[in-house]
Amino acid sequence: MRHFLNLSDAGPDGCAAILADALDRKKARSGWTKGRADADAPLAGHVLAMIFEKNSTRTRVSFDMAMRQLGGQAMVMDAGTMQLGRGETVADTARVLSRYVDGIMIRTDDHAKVEEMAHHATVPVINGLTDFSHPCQIMADLLTILETGKSLPGLKVAWLGDGNNVLSSIVEAGGIFGFDVVSACPQGFQPSEAVLALGRGRARCVADPREAVDGADIVITDTWISMGQDHAEAKLAAMMPYQVDAALMAQANSDARFLHCLPAHREEEVTSEVIDGPQSLIWDEAENRLHAQKSILRWCFGQIG
Repeated sequence: MRHFLNLSDAGPDGCAAILADALDRKKARSGWTKGRADADAPLAGHVLAMIFEKNSTRTRVSFDMAMRQLGGQAMVMDAGTMQLGRGETVADTARVLSRYVDGIMIRTDDHAKVEEMAHHATVPVINGLTDFSHPCQIMADLLTILETGKSLPGLKVAWLGDGNNVLSSIVEAGGIFGFDVVSACPQGFQPSEAVLALGRGRARCVADPREAVDGADIVITDTWISMGQDHAEAKLAAMMPYQVDAALMAQANSDARFLHCLPAHREEEVTSEVIDGPQSLIWDEAENRLHAQKSILRWCFGQIG
């Protein structure tokens, strides 16, 4: 059974196969309408259950459209209106859904929930986001980087701000593909040593944002206030020196590109000048959630890699 809870589940070969497949399938659809199924419709007859315990725009729409373009179907399940929201265990939910659908995507808080879901499910389980990691987002980021013509091995990726779940998956990707990740985070918001270890010696955290972006090929940030958190003024104050603005981008390589998984809080973690500027790839990055997830689904069903 192939689950996609973290990048390590696919490993170097699987992740490479997913990216190659995504590039090919995206190119093959050039000029098509969004609702048209791929020529081979490889997931015809398959149904994906999508469980949401957190709000979503990109994950919800991209997975739904991914299944449609692959020839399959998706159903949206709000945890608050399921028995999961009334005390049914994750394990029992996994057992039941496995009798109805061909795969499960879950977007939740505690990473232990997706692990429990995968342990008890008899169909593939995909991590749509947890507090620990966001592997689907990072596959889209890597796809976006490859489309610029850059090679992943040897890159320098700079991360600014909160040492969160997205950073965890970027660090893991660096360890898999051989690129450096230098994060700059304020005191109290750094990634743990266990997260940095996922980079296999290629990840470190510094205090100075200019040190992180110096010579960087890719600059990435994320919202400082995650879903479910209060708009904490103390946290915002600590983060402000790590805002990505034009002056900070100028410290990176001249051909550096900017990524943000969205939604963005403009003038907090990034200025509008950067997010709307010529170095920004955020809209390509958002679109690539769809293309990357199509290939993640194909990998989970054993069609590639």
